[in-house]
Amino acid sequence: MKKIGFFLSFLFFVVISNAQYQNEIGARQGGIGGSGVIISDIWSSYHNQAGLADVSNISAGIFYSNPFYVNALKTTAFAFAIPTEKFGSAGLNYSYFGDNNSNFSKFGFAYAKRLGKRITGGIQIDYFRRAQLSYGITGVVAGEFGLIAEPVDNLFIGAHVFNPWRSKFSNSEEYLSSILRLGMGYKFSEKVLFTLEGEKDIEHKVVVRGGTEYNVAGGLFLRAGVATNPVKYTFGLGYNLKGASIDLTYINHNILGGYFQFGLGYVLNQKGVKKT
Repeated sequence: MKKIGFFLSFLFFVVISNAQYQNEIGARQGGIGGSGVIISDIWSSYHNQAGLADVSNISAGIFYSNPFYVNALKTTAFAFAIPTEKFGSAGLNYSYFGDNNSNFSKFGFAYAKRLGKRITGGIQIDYFRRAQLSYGITGVVAGEFGLIAEPVDNLFIGAHVFNPWRSKFSNSEEYLSSILRLGMGYKFSEKVLFTLEGEKDIEHKVVVRGGTEYNVAGGLFLRAGVATNPVKYTFGLGYNLKGASIDLTYINHNILGGYFQFGLGYVLNQKGVKKT
């Protein structure tokens, strides 16, 4: 009975924490331990909006994950970005977490712009809707912002703040999580990227994530990473071809076992390779 109680309590914690922030979205980021604060791609709207400034063409992506094959933990997500040469990049994203009994949905509008030769910034306004059979529907508006800098060639430093003003759900005394993420990444070559970051929720312990991405040949990528609190080991594959990308990640929780993440992306009229 103790094991069952622990399992149910842990799943409840995972549902609440992931639903509020959803930093597991993006199978590429998932493959490197979830360390996405310096990554620039379509999924930057879920990790650090500053990364959208380096998305050079119209992009879209879809994501799916069903941790431990429990419907209450299932996540689907969509992201879309439109860049312009003069005015920066705009992005829209939507995610749904949970099942018919209890679920979170999130809608976000993001804006990102290059602020200088070596720095980008981004902001996002979010609306969260929570529906529970026992408690009804509540909602909350929140915001987030971030920066990515390249102080020297191939070294990237990122910072992201989620919900800095402590938004509270309507008709409730429950606050949305407030989270700070700081990270760095280094490109040892055009083929190898290393990432490391820390995350601090004001109500929970520090989470450390890190990983590496290796471009084996052409559009084929191998990824591996690790995260703490709880400990997770991650392994991923990615393949890019003529603007289309497919990413598959396996995440192993040290207590509860493993599960997969899946992502598809498309970049219209792709002309180059993203920086990170």
